[in-house]
Amino acid sequence: MAKLRKAARGKHRWIGLTVDESVSNRQELQEIIGQIEALGGGCKLFDFVDGQAIIRIPLESYDAAKSIFEDGCNGLVSKTSSGKIRLVRERMEIKVSRKKR
Repeated sequence: MAKLRKAARGKHRWIGLTVDESVSNRQELQEIIGQIEALGGGCKLFDFVDGQAIIRIPLESYDAAKSIFEDGCNGLVSKTSSGKIRLVRERMEIKVSRKKR
């Protein structure tokens, strides 16, 4: 089966969040994000390291998500955002180990 071309995959944005200390693991964070209705079902958690997280948001939900996270919601506060995950990781100083195949 052929892969979808880049244009058919849909546009998205990456948001870097600082997470409250009460959230201790990835599963708890995914539940909190899932409870926020404005994000819709297209939100996905990518990185969660040392109280910082990176999520992917569909472009259609970006404005609503940005306003929610700027004020803080359930212990999640927006730190940065971009169209490229590499830039968000650099700004938040998150190192990702690449898996060797």
